This record gives sequence, structure tokens and C-alpha cells, in this order.
Amino acid sequence: MSDLALLQPIVIGPYTLNNRLALAPMTRARSGADRIPTALMAEYYRQRASAGLVISEATVVSEQGIGWSESPGIYTDAMTEGWKATTQAVHDAGGRIFLQLWHCGRTSHSDFHNGELPVSASAVILNGDQIHTPLGKKDYEVPRALETNELPGIVEDYRRATERALEAGFDGVEVHAANGYLLNQFLDGRSNQRTDKYGGSVENRFRLLREVVRAVTSVMPANQVSVRLSPNGVFNDMGWPECREQFLYAARELDAFGLAFLHLMDGLAFGFHEQCEPMTLADFREVYTGPLMGNCGYDKEHTEAAIASGAADMIAIGRPYLSNPDLVDRWANGWPEATLPDMAAWYTPAGAEGYTDHPAYQPVE
Repeated sequence: MSDLALLQPIVIGPYTLNNRLALAPMTRARSGADRIPTALMAEYYRQRASAGLVISEATVVSEQGIGWSESPGIYTDAMTEGWKATTQAVHDAGGRIFLQLWHCGRTSHSDFHNGELPVSASAVILNGDQIHTPLGKKDYEVPRALETNELPGIVEDYRRATERALEAGFDGVEVHAANGYLLNQFLDGRSNQRTDKYGGSVENRFRLLREVVRAVTSVMPANQVSVRLSPNGVFNDMGWPECREQFLYAARELDAFGLAFLHLMDGLAFGFHEQCEPMTLADFREVYTGPLMGNCGYDKEHTEAAIASGAADMIAIGRPYLSNPDLVDRWANGWPEATLPDMAAWYTPAGAEGYTDHPAYQPVE
């Protein structure tokens, strides 16, 4: 059991983590309409605290950043206070937890914003399925392009959210620049058609992310900050031919910050944009010297192989954790995994059902 590479401890920043697994950030929509984290959420994360690192569900840094019903926030005193129960529960269980910082950008809808359009890098609509809004399913809208003079305010939202994360007791933060959300919209030439200093070149498309990371690391030590990227992902209508050049440039520049780790959605399990050759962890090893965390479609066999080979330092696991809060023990002991719950229970604000009611494995005596 102890010979498994995924079970070996690892030093990440100031922390020695018990194993190489991370609970991947997964939106579960249980915070209520006020977006204040609840005691039920604290229990959910406590159950999964045996992961080497817990990464919280995506958490909006401002009202403007909202784009999902009943997802939590970190921009008011009440939200900050609400998160304290979660951080305490994870720490009491011997775990560590990072808060993922989120701005939805064009993946939102005016129903979330009192009739005001969502914002993005450019006025380019997301081509995809409808969005669930507080008023029902709606078509996506053409977003409003952010003015250049608005961007320092967004950077400040991330900085202030990081201050609140510290106050709430988080061990670190992760800047969500993946999966087609706002910071990814600036990185991607498909959604970023700007002609100012935030568009038109790989350097300019990276500028907002650089400014956000600089602001976040002015509050939180850099070795307690991570960034999440999705170089291969088509989710939320992402992907364009210069993606390889863009993401390798981003990784090189992020390496200079001395981050806790770079979190990469390297797997293709949830869709590939096919605009360039798939990017691998090996590609990023060539330009990034810090710890790498892989993600997307990993099972036990592939997790062990990635870590044992040195391709990844950690692997973030998402869906298997939905019904297996004790996933570390199951993998350590060769116990079977519980069946993945029906998708209808993943995001519903139905309380404990499908959320905290998945039991740990009970071995036969």
C-alpha cells in the first residue's frame, strides 16, 4: 500500500501534504441565493479532507463575476465569515484547503445582473447550449467588452478576495484561468479580439492574468498561490490555433512567480478543441520548473503512472470524489469505488441528498 507513488507525501510551499491527490474544484451549488457558505458545505469538505490538498469549488470574487446559481462568493463580510466553518472543518480533519477565485465573464447572463450584460474580453458570444439563470434556461448573450480602464478594478477584486481568503483561514488560493471563464477569455484569441494592450499578441493576452497573479501574490505568499489553465479544453467555446504558443508563454511567465503549483487540465476526457496538437504535462515540464498538477479524466491507474513517472507532482481528482469521500482510503486499500451519482444531483440545491450522504467504504470483517 505505502509503495504507491500517489500516497507519498509532498512539500508544496510551506506545507507537507499527506499524499499526492487533490480534491479538484467542483461547483456544487449548495450555498443558497445569498452565496454565503453553509455548515453543510463545511461537512462536505470535511468528508474529503484526506486528500493531500482540497481545492474549493469556484468562488466568485465580485457580483460582476457571478454566473452560476447558488455558487459561493468571497466579496462580503458574511461570505468571509461563512467560509471559516469550512476551513476549520478541513483543518480539524488534518487537511489543507485552497480557495479557487472565479469570475465567470461571458459565461454569465443578464438575469444575474439586473438586466446588465455579462462582460468579457470582447463582444463575442459564447456558442453553446443554453445557460441556467435564476429565471430559467436562456440563450447566451453577446457580452459587453470591458473597457481598458475597468480592468484595474477587476484586478483589485482578486486582490481583495485574497485578503478575505486569508481572513477566512484558507491555506492558499487558486486563480481560475481555465474552462472558458473570464481570465481564460482574455488568454484565448477566439474570445479576445481586443486592439488595446490586453489583446493582439500572446504577451498582451496574458497581461490581465499577470496583473491578477501579481495582485494576489502581493497579499498571499506566492508559494501559497496556484493558477489553473486548460490548454486543451473546448468547454465554454474555447480554443484557437495559437493555443500552444499562448499557454507555453503563460507557463514560462508564471514560473517566475514561484507559485505553489501550476494546475493543468491536461486530459482530453471532457472535450478537445482540436485547434492544435494536444498539450501534455511533458510540454509544460520543459518551460515550468515548479510543481505540476494534472487534471481531467484520471483514474487510479493513470494517476499512479503520472506521478510515478514524474510527469506530474500531484493529480486533482474530480468526479470520483462525488460519491467517494474516502477516495484516498479506497485507492490505498484496493477497495471498490462507489457508483458515480446521477448528474441531476450534482448541482441541485437539494441539501444533503447527493452531496454529503455518500458513506465511506465499510470493509467486510
